[in-house]
Amino acid sequence: MEKVSQLYTIVYGKSKSTKQAYQKLEAIISKYKSERSPELRLIDTDPTWVYQPSLVGMTLYVDLFSKDFTTLIHKIDYLLELGISFVHLMPLLKPRPGENDGGYAVMDYTDVDPNLGTLDSFKALLSAFRENHIYVCIDYVINHIAKEHIWAEKALKNDPEMQSYFIMYDTDEIPNLYNQTVPEVLPDKCPGNFTFYEEIKKYVFTSFSEFQWDLNFANPLVFNGMVEYLLNLANLGVNMIRLDAIPFMWKTLGTSCRNLPTIHLLLEMIHYIKEDVCPSVALLGEAIVEPHEVIKYFGTTTSVECEVMYNANLMVNLFNAFATRDTRLIHNDINEFRIPNAGSWMNYIRCHDDIGWGFNEAAIQKMGFHPYHHKQFLISFYNGSFEGSFAKGEDYQYNPVTHDARTNGTLASLLGLEKALDENDVFEQDTALKRIHLANAIILFYRGFPLIFSGDEIATLNDQSYLNDSSKAKEGRWVHRPYFNWDRAEKRHRPYTHEYEVFQTLKHLIHKRKSSNFLDGRVKQSSVDLHNSKVLCIVRHHADGNVIGLFNFSEYPTQIETTGLKSLTNHHQMMDTIHGRQIDLNKPNIHLSAYEYMWLVQQK
Repeated sequence: MEKVSQLYTIVYGKSKSTKQAYQKLEAIISKYKSERSPELRLIDTDPTWVYQPSLVGMTLYVDLFSKDFTTLIHKIDYLLELGISFVHLMPLLKPRPGENDGGYAVMDYTDVDPNLGTLDSFKALLSAFRENHIYVCIDYVINHIAKEHIWAEKALKNDPEMQSYFIMYDTDEIPNLYNQTVPEVLPDKCPGNFTFYEEIKKYVFTSFSEFQWDLNFANPLVFNGMVEYLLNLANLGVNMIRLDAIPFMWKTLGTSCRNLPTIHLLLEMIHYIKEDVCPSVALLGEAIVEPHEVIKYFGTTTSVECEVMYNANLMVNLFNAFATRDTRLIHNDINEFRIPNAGSWMNYIRCHDDIGWGFNEAAIQKMGFHPYHHKQFLISFYNGSFEGSFAKGEDYQYNPVTHDARTNGTLASLLGLEKALDENDVFEQDTALKRIHLANAIILFYRGFPLIFSGDEIATLNDQSYLNDSSKAKEGRWVHRPYFNWDRAEKRHRPYTHEYEVFQTLKHLIHKRKSSNFLDGRVKQSSVDLHNSKVLCIVRHHADGNVIGLFNFSEYPTQIETTGLKSLTNHHQMMDTIHGRQIDLNKPNIHLSAYEYMWLVQQK
């Protein structure tokens, strides 16, 4: 643990109190290392599971998908039927009562949400997943805690030690200085970055809401405490821990308090500690920031931070490509933002969150678009107000001053199925299904591993029923977080239904992915310019030969010249491993139908 000791000193100095804090950290590490079960130690012998082509994930809310932990055990067969081998269970640690930001306001990191079951029933669920070779990821909110957490409760009783666990001031002088440079996260819900608490006559840093208190990681005891909570979760038997809101973890006056360098030292320490105690547990970083900042959270080859990062920018770039029929932004970002060999993307088209239209603005300008106007185009396109739009999404967090907004909606509604159904247009319904298939084909081919948002596999549409629930009505993101419709899921076995079409096509793609060693998460990728902006060409550079992915983002047939493809392979006879189509690169062109996709492998 010499490296941890060195980093601890860099972050916290060499004072007597720091040395005492580090000794406490050593005791925490020793405790959880000795308590790790033999079964989990056996799993620790294979830390490379996160790169395997067989890894295919699904995100789900336990209560929305199956009511509780015990019932979820009986839904495992459904996951296996599709080919799911990894589940990301949305927030399940014990949240504060009432409004809790969808579970991201945690009051007890050592217990679970009683509405989902008990800690014992959660352990039983983890055991059932292990028996069925399904890996489990859970959320760990590391930047902030609920004001009902024991630390915050003691701080509200004027405990000076506990008050040092947070960022708080007696007057609004320094908070006002912070507000000059720190962006607001939810301006209409929680304006500013501080909340005044009458009980203690202090202003507390609250980035997300008044009931979520940002932790003061400048205090080493905070770091120690959050490491202990993390190791406790690891020893329950989870395989991946999602670190929520990591760009916010360090605060420095006069900055944006986002993506500050010290955060990377904290994450590097957490990685080394995790490697010592539970090496098979992977860290998933959540950083919804600019692409050049996201990749920093992987760390480097010699200083690893998170093995896996959410690929939020791919989601944005995919929806941009569908709206513009132009793949250049995806092409640019693949080649510009390379990740370390030990890094892996978690790729998704939709998730529990909204779509924030943060893209690579320099690349957009090179493409001839104005970043502000292009963002306005995407907002209007996906809320359906743009002429000719196929989408039916909803604005989220609209700012009347800047006209900025994010977008809510399910995959099927955003890609045209809901609108086509409303208009009883069977041809557009078929086109929407093709968009869905294309999107799935990309996230299964892209470097890393795919994550499907529960319900998208059966073409779930926007659900307005949340408006009838007073606890959800003010949070627009519930429109794409409905209760899972098991009656509709039964249609996955009924030919000619949308549920059947999406489920069975996705199942086929998953099967092809699992049997393709060239989709190992460590196999590098690049994008090739084929001089046709409608078509994205991704190359996976495998030792046994390059594999080429072709994806037509247009509802019209197109063709590409084979000249640019011949140099990528020594064998010009290729086969689309998904559909079995034969491709001869000696011919001058390849014809692609509307929204057609191919995974081309060499025929030897």
